[in-house]
Amino acid sequence: MNALRFVGRRLAWAALVVFLVTTATFVLNRALPSDPARMVAGAQARPSDVAKIRKQLGLDRSIAEQYGIFLQRLVHLGPREPDVRSTSEHASCGHLGALHVDLGRSYQQRRPVVTIIADRLPRTVVLALAAVTISVLLGVGSGLLAALRRNTWLDTTTVAIALLGISAPTFVLGVALQWLLAYQLRWLPLSGAGEGFVDGLRHLALPALTLGVFGAAYYTRLVRGEMIELLEADYVRTARAKGVAGWRVVLVHGLRNALVPIVTVVGLELGALLGGAVITEQIFSWPGIGSLAVRAMRDRDGPVIVGTVLVGAVAIVLASLVVDLLYALLDPRIRAR
Repeated sequence: MNALRFVGRRLAWAALVVFLVTTATFVLNRALPSDPARMVAGAQARPSDVAKIRKQLGLDRSIAEQYGIFLQRLVHLGPREPDVRSTSEHASCGHLGALHVDLGRSYQQRRPVVTIIADRLPRTVVLALAAVTISVLLGVGSGLLAALRRNTWLDTTTVAIALLGISAPTFVLGVALQWLLAYQLRWLPLSGAGEGFVDGLRHLALPALTLGVFGAAYYTRLVRGEMIELLEADYVRTARAKGVAGWRVVLVHGLRNALVPIVTVVGLELGALLGGAVITEQIFSWPGIGSLAVRAMRDRDGPVIVGTVLVGAVAIVLASLVVDLLYALLDPRIRAR
């Protein structure tokens, strides 16, 4: 029962956070002074045409009415038939059986926002997973090495590089990698997503490496500090006194007990990246959620803005929820709170 209450509380908080973020984004987007109807109609359009488009988009209603319609359509039940997209009522829906999700239609692209996001989301997921993998491998490995060689030149160099990585903005690192690996050495493509599996991996390498190296700096500092403290603990000294192998002491008695803070950073980093790595996707022309959000904000495409923010909020909230559940598995005392 404690476990069920724990999961229930976390789910309730997750739903509340997503609702508040979505509400704030919707209201702020509608409250901005620009006129999406004018942008759709064009600068030379007649006022009557702009008014007609404004009515078609539902922008002539109050913010409260628009938001009520948005919530009513966001998640609803609909027909199970596969041709529901062709009907006017469900033309902008994405559906899983009878469960429909409707984020409206893009003002600029004239396509359902659900479809636009579904086209972009896989690229963002691939980039996020690749970046987190690089971050963990580089960061945990270098942090562990620095802790084991504490107060040596290797430790000093590793910490200095980590500090440099934390201090440097991602766009600086991204441009530097572009210049070196793509422009000078010509090992990797400069930008884009590529076609096919092998070409796609080559295009993925630079943006994933940019985000991975940037994230690895945090893991290095975190793992080094945790491991130095854990390796000096009494139970580790006892294990060494009993003749436990050195690698077992480091991995089982040390690194395993450092998993909680590592899991925290991994979960939050993955959630943030699934919401879209805006700067990196722009630099490398990666067709993900981040670059879609930038384009939507530039075009004042309200439905797409709300959709991308909603995806980011859900990703971060779900990542935090998974972290909480992993906490409960790693430390059963948390379930009793």
